[in-house]
Amino acid sequence: MIRVVLADDQTLVRAGFRSILDSEDDMEVVGEASDGEQAIALARELRPDVVLMDIRMPGLDGLEATRRILGDPRLDGVRVVILTTFDIDDYVYGALRAGASGFLVKDTEPMELLHGVRVVARGDALIAPAVTRRLIAEFAGRGKRPDPSPRLNALTEREIEVMGLVGAGLSNQEIAQRLVLSPATAKTHVSRIMTKLSVRDRAQLVILAYESGMITPGWLA
Repeated sequence: MIRVVLADDQTLVRAGFRSILDSEDDMEVVGEASDGEQAIALARELRPDVVLMDIRMPGLDGLEATRRILGDPRLDGVRVVILTTFDIDDYVYGALRAGASGFLVKDTEPMELLHGVRVVARGDALIAPAVTRRLIAEFAGRGKRPDPSPRLNALTEREIEVMGLVGAGLSNQEIAQRLVLSPATAKTHVSRIMTKLSVRDRAQLVILAYESGMITPGWLA
């Protein structure tokens, strides 16, 4: 059973999401919060698998709540998915940087919501390749190019190559095709990279690739 906490200041939004999630045999909404403080408290009390977190809430917003939840070692197994009205904005990027496993637009189709919750609950990231490319295009041009992270020294040349492709928004299948590998080998490379760099999922690997200066808009064209 996937246990979910809903955090949104709009009662109707929470009711709609609850109706969709509770209709599934493998999901259960175990708590609802109307602001960030309540979301943190429920995460600590209930230890859900997934928190669906609105960014814009009164008082403590969803961005800070996400930081606190994902920064608490006692909540290591809790995953956060951001709920937003817009596909891409600074808040979404900040939330991904803080450790969120992905995001969903509030008017998403019910099947996409259910798929997203299941993806994140099993430990994967909910960040589509097309969205990754738009994140890069939107934010990578801001500020000077960062210095390479010393964390990357733990990677082989092949792993650095694979990480750059992940950061550019390629799926495992696309990476396999570009590097003439089997999809299973590409997936293994990605898993080893995440283990070496101690990142929780693919979303965090994308952020690290960007912040290490591995990718810039258009470099893969």
